[in-house]
Amino acid sequence: MPDKAPWITYRPELKVLDCTIRDGGLINNHLFDDALVRAVYETCVAAGIDYMEIGYKNSPRLFAKDEYGPWRHCEEEDMQRVVGDHDAEATGLKLSAMADAEKSDWRHQIVPAEQSPLDMIRVAFYAHQVSEAVQMIEHCHELGYETMANLMAVSNITEREIDTVLSAIAPTPAGTMVIVDSFGHLYREQIDMLYRKYAAAMEGTGKEIGMHAHNNLQLAFANTLEAIVLGANRVDATMMGLGRGAGNCPMELLLGFLRNPKFSLRPVIQLLRDHIDPLRETVEWGALVPYNITGALNLHPRSAMQFRAGEDRDDYLKFYDQITADE
Repeated sequence: MPDKAPWITYRPELKVLDCTIRDGGLINNHLFDDALVRAVYETCVAAGIDYMEIGYKNSPRLFAKDEYGPWRHCEEEDMQRVVGDHDAEATGLKLSAMADAEKSDWRHQIVPAEQSPLDMIRVAFYAHQVSEAVQMIEHCHELGYETMANLMAVSNITEREIDTVLSAIAPTPAGTMVIVDSFGHLYREQIDMLYRKYAAAMEGTGKEIGMHAHNNLQLAFANTLEAIVLGANRVDATMMGLGRGAGNCPMELLLGFLRNPKFSLRPVIQLLRDHIDPLRETVEWGALVPYNITGALNLHPRSAMQFRAGEDRDDYLKFYDQITADE
């Protein structure tokens, strides 16, 4: 049947952020080689993707350089080596890095935007870190960056805590407030509730609502679509879902859904064939049973990652018994 119906998902103001290197690096200590990072960058440009998150701006004191790759720190010389004289206006792609509260030397580590290939800093924080997050957002804004606010582990805190965070973020210059399903635990009804709560709190501020989903219950794509249908204009995805544990919303599915002619799917498919799929020989991600279990129990996936690194990695029942006994 010819596809003649208007698609509610086609909105020119809807922007897509690729966080393959940043989130994917959590499975291998960000030890990606330059060729892969450059390939993702070039694919994002060719595919018409709006933002690429190239890694973290986290402290070398906490994440030693002999253990973690350069994309844990995103120093300017490392980024320039890969992306050259990046020009967002010429490429149509903006570069981003994430700075974690209590894990970034942000007062010294983040240079003025005019000295960096980066266009945006995303500030990630837990509810109890909101005061520092506000300071980080203000600081990065003063340095000339776009900013986003990512409240992590939202499934694991109370509505009162969420309201407190939203009240603190609303007056800041952050351009987007992101719903982050860190444990891959949320269902559609919870996305609905959170979207409406976030949108109401940000009303009149000019802020967009974003969505960052994990795939523990194999709902990352569905939950991202739900957020889009509700009105979210900033959404995250990764190539082939590459990300910590169960991974994230797959970019190849998201671009096909959006039906925006600015996006080109072919460069993404080529990247999957040539660079992402071969990674499975050395690293593991995807909605495996231990990640399904942690997602259902609303737990951080670190215990499942540790189990998958052990000798009994395929004894899912043993993992289930261990983790439910701990509960």
